[in-house]
Amino acid sequence: MLGALTASGPLSIDMYLPALPAIGRSLHATPAAMQQTVAAFFIGMAAGQLVYGPLSDRIGRRPPLLFGLILYAAASAGCALAQSESLLIALRVAQALAGCAGMVIARAIVRDRFHYNEVLHIFALLSLVMGLAPILAPLLGGWLLAVAGWRWIFGFQALFGAVAALAAFVLLPESRSQATADHARGEHPLRSYLALLRQPRLVGFVLTGAFSGAALFTYVAASPDILIGVFHVPPSRFGLFFGVNAIGLIGATQINARLARRVPFEAILAWANLAVFGAALLLAFDAVTGFGGLWGVMVPMFLVMASFGFNQSNATVGALGVDPLRTGAISSLFGAASFAAGATAAAVAGALRDGTPRPMAFVIVGSLLCAVITLRTLAPVRRNASRV
Repeated sequence: MLGALTASGPLSIDMYLPALPAIGRSLHATPAAMQQTVAAFFIGMAAGQLVYGPLSDRIGRRPPLLFGLILYAAASAGCALAQSESLLIALRVAQALAGCAGMVIARAIVRDRFHYNEVLHIFALLSLVMGLAPILAPLLGGWLLAVAGWRWIFGFQALFGAVAALAAFVLLPESRSQATADHARGEHPLRSYLALLRQPRLVGFVLTGAFSGAALFTYVAASPDILIGVFHVPPSRFGLFFGVNAIGLIGATQINARLARRVPFEAILAWANLAVFGAALLLAFDAVTGFGGLWGVMVPMFLVMASFGFNQSNATVGALGVDPLRTGAISSLFGAASFAAGATAAAVAGALRDGTPRPMAFVIVGSLLCAVITLRTLAPVRRNASRV
């Protein structure tokens, strides 16, 4: 159940990527404008997550979760009926504002129900479910595009939201502790965020996750234009490229969960940060020189995406362990920062679009350089760092 809730975001993003060129033709919009619909979704995800976390700490996990899933189903149905680019963008923002409830609250529920030493391993299990979304969603989206048209992609998402809401209502019990509730009711959400932002170590983990996420979201936003438009990959095969990267991410997450039993998660995060930056430099070199063509871009991109399984998991565990009484707020802050950075990075890559992979590569390199700097500055590895 938690895996499905966490997958709502990737499903909403990845499923319609193969249809972006077709949606642009249908709504008479440019490829750059279609890329902005992805950035608009990221903005909605960032803004919505700031609300759901503190709210779930205060009134419980179930009410905001159910509200978000029902609104997600309604907004998805609206996207299926949209007749203009501007209306689609507005509805995508609404869809994101609603859909992020599942992502935020699922992370908080994991922290509610499991001991801190188990959290990383539970995230690894969830990634097996969540990781299916980037593999299956583009394939399903491409199939629906071929047999029924792009509007049915959003119709499927509306059905997913309705089924998830029903399942959560029946199967998901309340998990928020009374201590968390008492603390949240005695503290204004704004004060909660200010208290968290005054903790440098937490900020370090949050920014590391955010800049790492920016690299991922830049690829997500730019990949349809690059793969389909630049390298002429058929839309029906687009999902295969996405799926290979998702398999790498899942595998890295599982390796990370086992490695963390022997090596402190902070050390893993530090080394993974450097490794992914090196892969990004290779990506930029291939994008500038044209070395290897399509595979010169996709092979280092696979390494960047796989390393996300190390970076994001460990940064999340580090952030959630800083202040257990503000779990929902931390989950919100972490997710909002990731999607805000992703929206900014995707918008920059779209604005710099020149018909080559270079803008995507440069934005990814810049994002991961920021991740290296913030982690080493604000959350360096401690000598007494513990295994998870």
